[in-house]
Amino acid sequence: MTTFERIKELAKKQGLSLAQLNDKAGLGKNSIYHWRTKTPSTDSLQKVADVLHVSVDYLLGNTDDPSTDSKKLVDLSGTNVFTYQGMPIPEDDWEIIQDILKRRREQLKKKKS
Repeated sequence: MTTFERIKELAKKQGLSLAQLNDKAGLGKNSIYHWRTKTPSTDSLQKVADVLHVSVDYLLGNTDDPSTDSKKLVDLSGTNVFTYQGMPIPEDDWEIIQDILKRRREQLKKKKS
């Protein structure tokens, strides 16, 4: 799927015509239509990605994850990587930290709902 096709599909799913998307992104007249044959600038792609609430990488087909969240999760459980001020975190403190993080995730889920 080309970048143009992906943008067209996303716009349709969000109830936008390409002309509406073009206007919301603040692009020149019919800019998105030109992307069928021309490569868009990164600045223009970012504007469209912002309107569609997806990442530029998703528009380009570099990822199947449309999320704009750049945080990558790394599972470090069972490792000795966790330290505070150069000292290992005691197991009791680590359990407290995990509880805090769990509550925070639950709060974020409620906000999204």
